[in-house]
Amino acid sequence: MAARTLSVDPAAPDPRVIAEATRVLRSGGIVAFPTETVYGLGARALDEAALARVFAVKGRPSSHPLIAHVEGEEGARLLAATWSALASRLARKFWPGPLTLVVPKAAHVPLALTGGSDSIAVRAPSHPVARALILALGEPIAAPSANRYQEISATSAAHVAKALGDVVDLILDGGPCERGIESTVVDVRGDRAVVLRPGPIDREALREIHPDVTSGKPIAVAGAPRVSPGLDERHYAPRARIVLAATRPEAEQMACGLAASGVRVGMLVRGRREPDFAMALGRGDRVVVRALPRDAAGYAREFYAALHELDDDAVDAIVLEAVPDDEAWWAVADRVRRASSAKRTAEKE
Repeated sequence: MAARTLSVDPAAPDPRVIAEATRVLRSGGIVAFPTETVYGLGARALDEAALARVFAVKGRPSSHPLIAHVEGEEGARLLAATWSALASRLARKFWPGPLTLVVPKAAHVPLALTGGSDSIAVRAPSHPVARALILALGEPIAAPSANRYQEISATSAAHVAKALGDVVDLILDGGPCERGIESTVVDVRGDRAVVLRPGPIDREALREIHPDVTSGKPIAVAGAPRVSPGLDERHYAPRARIVLAATRPEAEQMACGLAASGVRVGMLVRGRREPDFAMALGRGDRVVVRALPRDAAGYAREFYAALHELDDDAVDAIVLEAVPDDEAWWAVADRVRRASSAKRTAEKE
């Protein structure tokens, strides 16, 4: 069955639509809604029964924390045991926006929200629909990406409906997401800012506020609490296997070879191509090409949508032209690497 969906103006959300979404949340329901990064699967952050539904709907291990979405720094402080000067500087610079901060959790915050960890991940989104929903509810909203665990994140309401069907109580359709990939996650529990997950805010921007910025990834132990979402080796992945090619010519050669062996293959390349590009390969309907922008921000915005399209086209393999190895492409390269990883998490909790 199709999920119940309400269209909403992404710039000026109708208060009646927001009121209906708030009613669903207050009744313990789940509402999928747009943020500037990806669509979130929203529930009341302090309602343990609602949080359990989110984990069940996603098929997500209970040791993986959810991000609490708040209106701003004041709301984040209410969820934190301590709030450092560093956390305050970063929040005042980048909130509202695609930055998640990991801080010590307050005693009243349920472990169901934090994956059993003594820390909490908090973010103030900038999308008008997300902000209107938080303000109308008057409390934080837990909202992981609105997709099945380890599968492609949703950047449109159609992606949510395809992945989750009617198990979501309501979907707010506010059009495509502006950023297209998940937020930058930064651990600020110590004196340094440690980037746990790359995102739209890069290290150079963070260092303008705090020069001591490093990158790190906590060792993930099966079943043990995690301090951040998005730490799996395989994540954001389509059904088809992804094969990486170093260059465009290599991608074309690999696609032709796969198509010649009878494989229906997708190609994901940088730079626009003419509509008959796939036919020029000489493989007709066995090669499906999706060409993304050459700039990092444009590529990020369209990346998940392109993967969804290739899944819908039922390709068996995706040949992906490698992205540049520089700071601007850091977050995109992270998503490409994990989407193409063969390793799946075996946790079942």
